[in-house]
Amino acid sequence: MSRPTAARVPARLRPVKTSRVLRASIVPHRARSFVSLLDVSPEDVDRCLRLAAELKATRRSSGGPANNALAGRHVALLFDKPSLRTRVTFEVAVRELGGTPMLIPAEVALGEREPIADVARNLERWVDAVVIRTFAQQIVEEFAAAAPRLRVVNALTDEEHPCQALADVLTLRERLGRLQGRTIAYVGDGNNVATSLAHACVMFGMTVHVASPLGYELPGRVREETRRIGRDGGGLRLFTDPHEAVSGADAVYTDVWTSMGQEDERAERLAIFAGYQVNEALMASAARGALFMHCLPAHRGEEVTAGVLEGPTSVVFDQAENRLHAQKALLAQLFSPGSG
Repeated sequence: MSRPTAARVPARLRPVKTSRVLRASIVPHRARSFVSLLDVSPEDVDRCLRLAAELKATRRSSGGPANNALAGRHVALLFDKPSLRTRVTFEVAVRELGGTPMLIPAEVALGEREPIADVARNLERWVDAVVIRTFAQQIVEEFAAAAPRLRVVNALTDEEHPCQALADVLTLRERLGRLQGRTIAYVGDGNNVATSLAHACVMFGMTVHVASPLGYELPGRVREETRRIGRDGGGLRLFTDPHEAVSGADAVYTDVWTSMGQEDERAERLAIFAGYQVNEALMASAARGALFMHCLPAHRGEEVTAGVLEGPTSVVFDQAENRLHAQKALLAQLFSPGSG
């Protein structure tokens, strides 16, 4: 998709104070949207995360670096799936940046009343951005292609979860510092969270171990993608043995075994993934003091024990908090001067 012609931003809509990090905007290569981490460079992501850290540190300050970045802007939220963290953090993010969020019922915007492209072309005339949480990645792709003036943000699809990955890497940087040479082990289904986590971590020179049962591995395309975008020695290794994958890891990550839309597979998945629970014994295989990570919601007693989830090295609620700061930074940069 070609880059749209840059439009002038009226003076009244320009941020009152713009930080150096904000001026270097996270502009996806194919558009002004954030559909996938594959659309942005490691340098783009680094700038976004540095701004996120700045926004977090100055959140209560009246002179924050992006307090008015969305002044006069309207952001539509289209959620096809239930949400706590995504909905709350995006609503708060838009408001704290000076914009107006509006929740549009999924049955209106993402149902069968009219083609997705028509919905996008209508919204393009009224709002400035659309945050979409849905099933198929194709829906987000279609939105971005049909309405080039809209900033389209992928808040989760069955294939990818790039906003979660931004928060995850922000959390890792807070706790571990420099990420190059570090290892993170993901244990469980090779799903959307595992995909975006791998994309993000290899950009910063991390080794990503993913342990999954046969038939539930990361898709082959993800292996190729990480080889292409990995920097500074970052790479991906796949395992079937979770203890082997976790051995010496600086962080251990898991997710639910049955995602939304897979409820009819629950009994089968519980049996298949039984040996992939992150428990105290598995954490003992990791490096001393290894972080435990989970995107939430968590099912205690299934993919993780309560003891690990509530343990001293668990950062799951830091990850949840950082969704807000990472998404604020993302939105601010998508609307920063020079972003098109």
